[in-house]
Amino acid sequence: MRKSLYFILLFIALLNATTLVAQERYTVKPGDPNGINIWYMGRQIAHVMSHFGIEWLERKEREMEENTSQLLKNLAIQPGTVIADIGAGSGYHSTLLSKMVGDGKVYAVDVEKEMIAYLKNRIKLEGYKNIIPVLSTEQKVSLPANSIDVMLLVDVYHEFSFPYEMTLSMLEALKPGGKLVLVEFRAEDPNVPIKTIHKMSQRQAVKEFKALGFSFEKNIGNLPWQHCLIFRKPPK
Repeated sequence: MRKSLYFILLFIALLNATTLVAQERYTVKPGDPNGINIWYMGRQIAHVMSHFGIEWLERKEREMEENTSQLLKNLAIQPGTVIADIGAGSGYHSTLLSKMVGDGKVYAVDVEKEMIAYLKNRIKLEGYKNIIPVLSTEQKVSLPANSIDVMLLVDVYHEFSFPYEMTLSMLEALKPGGKLVLVEFRAEDPNVPIKTIHKMSQRQAVKEFKALGFSFEKNIGNLPWQHCLIFRKPPK
């Protein structure tokens, strides 16, 4: 009986300790109405774009506004590359990457079941053979450890409800020396016509990723509205 009581009390203590750590990691307070009332490292987390935003993701003006062709060149993808499109949404980038990796793979990762259903239907209709839809959780990318050469995150990281947990999960899934490409609308530029909460500064992004073990390599500054920040998982 005493032994059982000991383990119950130990479990409660561990649970309270975990809750305390989470409270210290995330701050709850009001802010921009376009965001949730949770802050991480001084940044308010934005609301997630749902499957209702597919039309905007696939808009005809996107190439002109974001210069997706240049972004793909920035990635320097080689045939055979295993790449993960985190927050793949409608598959806008995944389908383009599919043509670049050849006999490689594109893991199209999204947290929303409706997006994954849309992706599966698109893959079937358009005949893609190397795109693998992956339903993630809000805290894990649901990819095997040390399996990914390159990760691409386009305008999605700032919406992660659990950025700390997701960043650790992405770090684990990348191969040693693997590359993470973070694309976010520039907070430093008031002329970028995007709501403030859906922007990130280079300084903020570097602070968050370096804190969890990524090294910052460079910012490729050739996109019209966005940062193209290159991070690396340390080699073994």
